[in-house]
Amino acid sequence: MTKKLEGKVAIVTGAASGIGAETARRLAQEGATVVVADINLPGAEQLVARITQTGATAAALRVDLSDEQSITQMVSFTVERFGGLDILDNNAADTRLSATRDVGVEHTDVEVWDTLMRINLRGTMIACKAAIPRMRARGGGSIINMSSGSGLTGALAPTAYGVSKAGIIMLTQYVATQHGKEGIRCNAIAPGLIVTSAASGYASGPFGEMMLRHHLTPRLGTPADIASAVAFLASDEASFITGQVISVDGGLLSHAPYHADMMNMKPGH
Repeated sequence: MTKKLEGKVAIVTGAASGIGAETARRLAQEGATVVVADINLPGAEQLVARITQTGATAAALRVDLSDEQSITQMVSFTVERFGGLDILDNNAADTRLSATRDVGVEHTDVEVWDTLMRINLRGTMIACKAAIPRMRARGGGSIINMSSGSGLTGALAPTAYGVSKAGIIMLTQYVATQHGKEGIRCNAIAPGLIVTSAASGYASGPFGEMMLRHHLTPRLGTPADIASAVAFLASDEASFITGQVISVDGGLLSHAPYHADMMNMKPGH
């Protein structure tokens, strides 16, 4: 069978670990040539070694999403090395500050706010900006921006992270609107709680149990769930889908907020 991304060239940012690593593996499995871009170059190189062992083609590249030149060089490297660019998965984000210093608005450190906007939102915009003319030269392409359930609803925290992810949703719609006639599609994915190695600690504790009660599925999400969605949106199977936000969250945000409590009520109450 023909692989659905055969002959395509893809960039996945934040691909040294977690969702990005699983996505890079999945795109390579589907036939794409993949640039594994991450600020963690040794991690990216290790993943490339595993991908190439399967017979696929991949290259590792260090990229710093806070640096415009680094991002534009990422796109230039891809085109010069592999002849073009068809798929851009803007997966990378700064989650370190979100977990430790990104709190409520009243107590938000402006430096934290600026850092997250610079990396998460500005970095995604620059990557789109650099990719668009390269995709136009190929007759089109697919950009997948990673948003979050945190960008769709309010919460106690993390504020800056959530706002940056909400901005990515609007950026997605602007890119889709401005470049759709050129064959460039742009969609966003809004993951829910995805159990990566970094998140396994709190996902298996009381927080994970609480979150699972609010899911409509009997399990939490995995990196493979997001990778599958990216592979679909990157493929010609999704050729009529653009400007959309796809929630991959086990139904977390699709129901009334009291759903979990009602499930625990005794019949007749």
